[in-house]
Amino acid sequence: MANHKSAEKRARQTVRRNLLNRAARQAIRTAVKQAETAATSGDATAALTAQRAAESALARGASKGTLHWRTAARKISRLAKKAKAAK
Repeated sequence: MANHKSAEKRARQTVRRNLLNRAARQAIRTAVKQAETAATSGDATAALTAQRAAESALARGASKGTLHWRTAARKISRLAKKAKAAK
């Protein structure tokens, strides 16, 4: 338990940030999964649209610190490769 004012504030901020990061990570995972599914379906236009949305979500996560920037770059690269193969 927090014993002074700054520790209490830090505990409050941690709880709030944890909830936001968890929601953001879940949105990223959903976007990536939709992009992968669209790429394997064979529909090139759907794959491209879903890949752009997932790339945007990953970049947003990296810029806000939810994901490490190298993790986001790796996932973006792999998604682009899968979307290109769907063509």
